[in-house]
Amino acid sequence: MSVDPILTVHNLSAVFPDSNGGLRALDGVSFEVCPQEFVCVLGPSGSGKSTLLRILAGLLPPSSGKVTFHGGEHPGIGMVFQQANLMPWRTVSENLMLPLELAGAEIGASRQKAQEMMELVGLEGFGSYWPRDLSGGMAQRVAIARALIHDPDLLLLDEPFGSLDALTRERMWMELSRIWQARQKTVLMVTHSISEALFLADRVLVLSQRPGKVKMGLEVDLPRPRKDEMRYTAHFGVLARQLKEAIG
Repeated sequence: MSVDPILTVHNLSAVFPDSNGGLRALDGVSFEVCPQEFVCVLGPSGSGKSTLLRILAGLLPPSSGKVTFHGGEHPGIGMVFQQANLMPWRTVSENLMLPLELAGAEIGASRQKAQEMMELVGLEGFGSYWPRDLSGGMAQRVAIARALIHDPDLLLLDEPFGSLDALTRERMWMELSRIWQARQKTVLMVTHSISEALFLADRVLVLSQRPGKVKMGLEVDLPRPRKDEMRYTAHFGVLARQLKEAIG
């Protein structure tokens, strides 16, 4: 039985004004995302990956084309950027509660929800910590928890581990995979890393050099839950080669 998509992107283009008549970042991008699917968008620098995410988040208007969220005109969207962007004058718990406060939620319910999210991302006992006291990986866990606290329909991740060192980044792959397995959210994530995309995603979309177009959609047929040793299997290597060749 086929599953109706939660998101449809049709013939999306983005052009930024410049002195040469306009810089075309995206050109005719089309794809669908199904409920609870984890999709990674992979491509070279300048291929329009972050522009695509910002259009989906409503932060940028497209130059042409259409984005359709099925099931509602105003879907709940959570977004995590490369930097955690935590408010330094608020504790971890207060940072998590902010989206609920802005929505007018009751303070007691907000505290309880923040506690649940800290447990989900493995930060029990850190509610009273300040952002300055957190490692980079811990700060990104807070950012992910904050994006999830209002139970969004779609979670957008813009290279959330790009600023972390290699070992921390790989640990965060495991953490994000575990969190996704627990919550089964629909996720669209931008990354430069082939290994990251394969380890996390159900499907990988490869964008071309600017202007970005969808060159390839690769189904990732690795079993879940994903384990670190999968990255060293022959099949993982075959999939990685296919993506590398598509990127060019």
